[in-house]
Amino acid sequence: MSIKVKRSRAQPMSRLLGGKGELAPLMRTAKLIAQAQEHLREHLPEEVRGHLFVGGFRDGKLTLLTDRAVWLTWLRYEQPRLLELLHRLPEFAAVTGFSLKVRPVRPLKVPLRQVRTLPAPAADEISACAADVDDPRLKRALERLASHAERRD
Repeated sequence: MSIKVKRSRAQPMSRLLGGKGELAPLMRTAKLIAQAQEHLREHLPEEVRGHLFVGGFRDGKLTLLTDRAVWLTWLRYEQPRLLELLHRLPEFAAVTGFSLKVRPVRPLKVPLRQVRTLPAPAADEISACAADVDDPRLKRALERLASHAERRD
């Protein structure tokens, strides 16, 4: 394994995130998207707020994401009002329309944990094998495996 020497020094966060840094445009876009989402959610009915997400901004269109088709249909009818709401903020004067998408939120499925047990006779056989092995690493591994057995005394 070799370690390569970096020719440049680490840059301070203020330089990366500040005015002319590499990440500055990305950070500005992220802040604007968060601001648009917050502004829209403030003016939406309570039942819709949790289902609307601002996904991005491209070519003058703000992408709105929702988790169900019923809310997408509702958003289609509300586009003029939502556009008017956004135009109240000077940062979003360039928004000409919306791109609406459905992205269902699926809860993560946690796989069932399969607990396996090692019977005591099998542990005895593994311990006997470990006693006959000369390799110390293999011997330790076999002993560790045998220690997982259920001992019923």
